[in-house]
Amino acid sequence: MAEESSHLSSWGLLGKHYEEVKEHWRRNFAFLDYYKKTLGRAEPLPTWTEADVEEFIASDPVYGPQLKALRESRKYAVFGALLGAAHLGGVSWKYSKSPHGFVLATGFGALCGGIFGSEVAEHWKQLYNIDKEGANLKFLYWWEDKTLASLVSAAIFDLSLVFLIPNLKSNQLILTNCSMIS
Repeated sequence: MAEESSHLSSWGLLGKHYEEVKEHWRRNFAFLDYYKKTLGRAEPLPTWTEADVEEFIASDPVYGPQLKALRESRKYAVFGALLGAAHLGGVSWKYSKSPHGFVLATGFGALCGGIFGSEVAEHWKQLYNIDKEGANLKFLYWWEDKTLASLVSAAIFDLSLVFLIPNLKSNQLILTNCSMIS
């Protein structure tokens, strides 16, 4: 690293500009640091169900209602996408009768309608007041902790079965205590 900076300092103004641009983009993408815990995993988190999300919503008084509002806002985006696709696709078909134009217009209408529906939900449900990224991350961290806790308890159970040692003198099974170090 020191070798690289000495090399760039020999470049003078160009090296300094490169370092400034690099720092600028590092700051712009700093929000990705939040996701390093969930994205940079060796094996992905198991998938969650609707019941798991409802359990989180019921268990977290701060981020639960926020996550619920975010999940409900998807309905607005889907409705807007369907409406936009139907409208722009219909107008395209009525006036041009071109299949490729119809497909492009339907896709563009769905895109625009979905964005418009998202904006309607943003204002209707006042999502601009909540921390959307924080609510999603809190759920991901909760889900990771919940799945890891169940995996650890399963591992402890498996270890306890391994440590069943037969006592040859009295023909009884002795379960040795197994504790995990955090």
